[in-house]
Amino acid sequence: MSAQQTQKLIPDFNRLPQKPKWNKYAFSCAILASMTSILLGYDVGVMSGAGPLIKDDLKISDVELEIIMGIINIYSLLGSAAAGRTSDLVGRRYTIVISAVIFFIGALLMGFATNYTFLMVGRFVAGLGVGYALLIAPVYTAELSPASSRGFLTSFPEVFINAGVLLGYVSNYVFSKLPLNLGWRFMLGMGAIPSVFLALGVLTMPESPRWLVLQGRLGDAKRVLDKTSDSKEEAKLRLADIKEAARIPEDCDDNVVRVPKCGHGEGVWKELFVHPTPAVKHILIAGVGVHFFQQCSGIDAVVLYSPKIFEKAGITSKSDKLLATVAVGFEDHIHSCCNISTGSSWAQTVTIKQRWGAIFCCVVLDRARANTMGLQLGDLPIEAAGPRDKHGNGYEPSDERNHIDDFSLSLQGDHNWRGFLSLHGSGDCELGFLLYTAPGNTR
Repeated sequence: MSAQQTQKLIPDFNRLPQKPKWNKYAFSCAILASMTSILLGYDVGVMSGAGPLIKDDLKISDVELEIIMGIINIYSLLGSAAAGRTSDLVGRRYTIVISAVIFFIGALLMGFATNYTFLMVGRFVAGLGVGYALLIAPVYTAELSPASSRGFLTSFPEVFINAGVLLGYVSNYVFSKLPLNLGWRFMLGMGAIPSVFLALGVLTMPESPRWLVLQGRLGDAKRVLDKTSDSKEEAKLRLADIKEAARIPEDCDDNVVRVPKCGHGEGVWKELFVHPTPAVKHILIAGVGVHFFQQCSGIDAVVLYSPKIFEKAGITSKSDKLLATVAVGFEDHIHSCCNISTGSSWAQTVTIKQRWGAIFCCVVLDRARANTMGLQLGDLPIEAAGPRDKHGNGYEPSDERNHIDDFSLSLQGDHNWRGFLSLHGSGDCELGFLLYTAPGNTR
């Protein structure tokens, strides 16, 4: 081989594959869609401070307070169940708008509530909006994002849930200085403001390319894919995959085509639960399992009753308790942002070890003071359940499992706040096991 040929080969050999350029358009759309998760986070965070005020103002019992705080998880089941069919009919984008409008109405109803029944109606409407938002935002983001950043972009709903919790905590601190009959109403009613901006912002986004193909609008789908893909070749591959799933012939390139009825997703439940392939079964078990252990950890109950936890820890001033929750919400939001920026399995493993180690230390230190509670480390699953826990842990799909666990844990109130922290640690232990055994990088 001549020296000239050798010199020509060396640069080719050293040339590394170029990382795809960051698709700013897809990133912006994913941000806007994921911001709907703020609605859930705000509701959970704001109820932690509004709950005690509602109890004092409306003169309700502990059980009624626990129900009003946790019932939104049951109501959101109905919203989640309806969101899928709604998104197939009107599109992903307008379904996000519908979720924002429903939550806007619910927030106003809660803000103007004059009695317990009126407040429960507002919680019902807001719960429907939350259910819509939680289901459709990840679907839209996954269908719109390019393959190179899909895992990263679909993590955004979790980030914005934590951002909503932080906003709820800040709202609690700001409006707690108002008179009793106005404070909690402003806290709940302010949730209508972000929903307005979300609805207006979503109208500037494109429709999901998958939904466009399912409607036979291939021309519109091509234009969206060209904007949201890393290259023209990827856009063609994504379009071919969607056409295959919709049973549209590969050589069909018309702008508007007729989609066969069998291409609209009929039989998907049978494919999931009756005759799943090994790959589908693995994904189903992993998805349901991770969400199950995540919600059984009881973190939502810790968020809902965080002021009470700080009170038991020795902080008696109402203002100081709410300010402490703001600090916790800020740290939680920063931590979630760091997690998605280092989404490798190594970073996830370190995070799980970090959280479990911190909670284990808290439990060990607290045992010196917990003699009156009889809290023993070996009895955590029993003692952490609380005196009112009569709920079974049946098998449910992941999203429904989340809402049911959140509701059952919220009913425990503040009867055993140390148990909440302990159960949160045991849940992280199980989640850590899943991450250790999961094959490959999950990003």
